[in-house]
Amino acid sequence: MYNAATNFWRMTVSENLDHKRVMWHCRRGMLELDVLLLPFCREEYASLTAEDQAKFVDLIACEDPDLFSWFMQHKPAENPNHAYMVDKILTAGKIKL
Repeated sequence: MYNAATNFWRMTVSENLDHKRVMWHCRRGMLELDVLLLPFCREEYASLTAEDQAKFVDLIACEDPDLFSWFMQHKPAENPNHAYMVDKILTAGKIKL
């Protein structure tokens, strides 16, 4: 069984700092985004491939109104990498509900 806390301690110092930096950028100040991004980053980010981690970092660099629109499925993301990560995050959130 995957344990996020155990995985956190198995990271190197560099990986740990990178993960903390990414976690900080997930704090958006918009509750709807925080409840999706923070748990995903905390529980899933470390297990993503390097390519998916890069896609996630690129996604969280987007503006809040765009992220909100994509996650609430008001409109799809034009960038296929963004659309892929939005779907992955929404799917991960549904599994835990």
